[in-house]
Amino acid sequence: MGDGVVGERRQLINVAYRLLGSLAEAEDAVQEAYARWYALPPSRRDEIASPGAWLTTVTGRICLDVLGSARARRERYVGAWLPDPLPGRAGRPHGTSGDPADQLVLDESVTMAFLVVLETMTPAERVAFVLHDVFRYPFAEVAGVLDRTPAACKQLAASARRRVRTGAPAPAGGQAETVRRVKEAWEAKDIGALVDLLDPAAVMTADGGGLAGAALRPVEGGPHIARYMAGIAEKAPGLELLERPVNGTPGLVARRAGTVLTVAAFDLAADGRVARIWVIRNPEKLRVWAGDGAPSPR
Repeated sequence: MGDGVVGERRQLINVAYRLLGSLAEAEDAVQEAYARWYALPPSRRDEIASPGAWLTTVTGRICLDVLGSARARRERYVGAWLPDPLPGRAGRPHGTSGDPADQLVLDESVTMAFLVVLETMTPAERVAFVLHDVFRYPFAEVAGVLDRTPAACKQLAASARRRVRTGAPAPAGGQAETVRRVKEAWEAKDIGALVDLLDPAAVMTADGGGLAGAALRPVEGGPHIARYMAGIAEKAPGLELLERPVNGTPGLVARRAGTVLTVAAFDLAADGRVARIWVIRNPEKLRVWAGDGAPSPR
């Protein structure tokens, strides 16, 4: 049974990252769940028919507590708080290291756009929605995590679902091509070309965490964003821009002398122009990007 319990780790990391938006917090939550499992007397462990379900319930409860306390922490955070960006795993067999980022399945439920919508939910809504709608856990199991009735959990998930429908812009194809054109216009400091690529109502949100220079408030409007980006390009000689997947969708990475300084994720409007840009500059959130923008096989 021990090996089976260890084998649950990948699933638990995937659940916890979607619940928390933070790799470090997700790993801590999963470690705590395992600590509680191994703290049980062997006779109690033997009584548990499904250790995986037990670990999921405990991880979910830990994440619920973390989400409750995260509200206060994020209010004290310098500037906007954004979820941790995930690199693509190009060229590396999936899950071949102990790094939690390697355990993550990159699908539509980890795109930056989706995670940002999850941040607008109450902790209970987020847990009910992620466990049921993303991971297909029955409401009877979700009820055990939230300590509410299955009917109440169903209502929480429905409320969360409405936020997803109203919060996420219409999907659009061709993101890689649009991101490539943004990169070229940015490198050329071509404000006119940038304005053409940006939705007039576009919003750019930056996360520096007080540890790296970043706009403390969102920059709103295509022309304002274009001028801001051109200004950064002027002040940042020697910066190299790379096209890299960010949370499974085409994005950009800026590095200098081999160090990743900035990761940018994009979301497109229905007409294919850029509607949202999320810029992560907090170095604590970029550790998993160390070295190259896309880690090479080890």
